[in-house]
Amino acid sequence: MERRLALELASTIRHDGDGGVTDDLATAHGTTRWIQAQADLLAGRLPAGGLTADEGLRSEIIELRRAVRALFARAVSPAPPSSADARRLMSADQALAHLNRVAAREPVVPQMEWLPEGAPATRLLSAENDPEVRLVAALARAAIDFLGGPQREQLRACSAPRCVRYFVKSHGRQEWCKPSCGNRARAARHYRRQRMAADGSSTPS
Repeated sequence: MERRLALELASTIRHDGDGGVTDDLATAHGTTRWIQAQADLLAGRLPAGGLTADEGLRSEIIELRRAVRALFARAVSPAPPSSADARRLMSADQALAHLNRVAAREPVVPQMEWLPEGAPATRLLSAENDPEVRLVAALARAAIDFLGGPQREQLRACSAPRCVRYFVKSHGRQEWCKPSCGNRARAARHYRRQRMAADGSSTPS
């Protein structure tokens, strides 16, 4: 399954497997572990020895996540958003402003390469020395790229009981983020049907 940095950030709030919700960014240590797990998606953005999060960086990433999840909620509307933060979402205007502001913190400069045997190629290089700024700006730009691209139309909030994840729908009838959520949702539906049948059969005629 293709990993997308914007979804990885949003999914740091997730079902804990025990009926509750956990936050992978709840501590600075957890944030460091999450950053390390995204090293492949952040290639060129992290220093060679990795990056250790402090409380300041953790807070910045959490605030950016709030903005991203608010915009994910807007993207899936009129379907319901993730239940994890449905009642305390940042406003869409505030989320957009925050996302754009964070993305703009890292100055980038265009560079061209033109090898003798090929066509010219261009890329953007960072002119920012602070790795924390580069990291958070990269997360913001990943969200901008995702929300501004065609995959936004396939974004969904998983409807399985207790799941709080967003996912990109990969086929026409997909309702859940992963098979285990589908199994849980089907079991819940079966249980409800059994309860309704039992309640109906016990009703006096």
